[in-house]
Amino acid sequence: MDMIAYGFSEYGGPDTEYLLDLPVPEPGPGQILVAVRAAGVNPADWKVRAGNRKDTVQTTLPAVLGREVSGTVVLVGSGVDEFAVGDHVFGGTASGYGGYAQYTVLNASSTAHKPDSVSWAAAATLPVAAGTAYDAVRSLAVTAGRTVLVLGAGGGVGSAVLQLARADGVDVVAVASAGKREWIESLGARFVESGSDIADAVAGPVDGIVDLVGGETLRAAATAVGPGTPIVSVADPVLASEWGGSGVVRDRTTAAFARLADLTATGVLRPRIDHVFPLVRAGEALALVENGHSLGKVVVEVR
Repeated sequence: MDMIAYGFSEYGGPDTEYLLDLPVPEPGPGQILVAVRAAGVNPADWKVRAGNRKDTVQTTLPAVLGREVSGTVVLVGSGVDEFAVGDHVFGGTASGYGGYAQYTVLNASSTAHKPDSVSWAAAATLPVAAGTAYDAVRSLAVTAGRTVLVLGAGGGVGSAVLQLARADGVDVVAVASAGKREWIESLGARFVESGSDIADAVAGPVDGIVDLVGGETLRAAATAVGPGTPIVSVADPVLASEWGGSGVVRDRTTAAFARLADLTATGVLRPRIDHVFPLVRAGEALALVENGHSLGKVVVEVR
């Protein structure tokens, strides 16, 4: 049996993308086959297509795009006891498989059950952006009443960081572009426009930095808050390490994803989904993300 998917034939620009007709994959030991309901769209997707992730993302051309999905289990590989055919699940795709497809393969160890109260679209946005935010906040371990500075706070990861930190009682100073001010302030953070002098904008001590920009923005922030401030950087872990910080160590386990699902079901985490495209228009979905024209998350709806 064949399926429709969306991917790319060679590394390069959007002109390498097209609809694919591929055999439905089979799950191996410890894996499950999922009929995809929705797939999250992330900047990492176009970076993989552009060839920027050759050293870290296993790719066999032609390759299917996308790294996170929600869907229904249709086949279970050997050694899998925690999921059964018909279960509603979400997770990150297994290495070598993509999410913009009618079917994909997930590792059972990186899959969680989807609560009925969480939509297919919302569940599909949790493993990458919200998961990265969750791991960054947990790594920083700043407690209630302390202050965190978030650089690049307006995107999918940044807005999730704001929500998770505020839920823990942490004060958040959020640096983002002017067009994202209303959204950021609605999440309870104090807005600082990108390009502002951090030293002037931050009143009082900063107990940690979550960096989603890197480069000179991170360097300026680290200089402004002073040495010794804990830094967790998604965008520039090498520079962060020069200031005693680190990158984000991802926890892609069932337990971590189940926690994200619970936070979403209880309203602590509110994924903002601004655009939903059918699979046949997946190229438009990815273009929105690649061109930076979307404030909230973009989702490809498959079923």
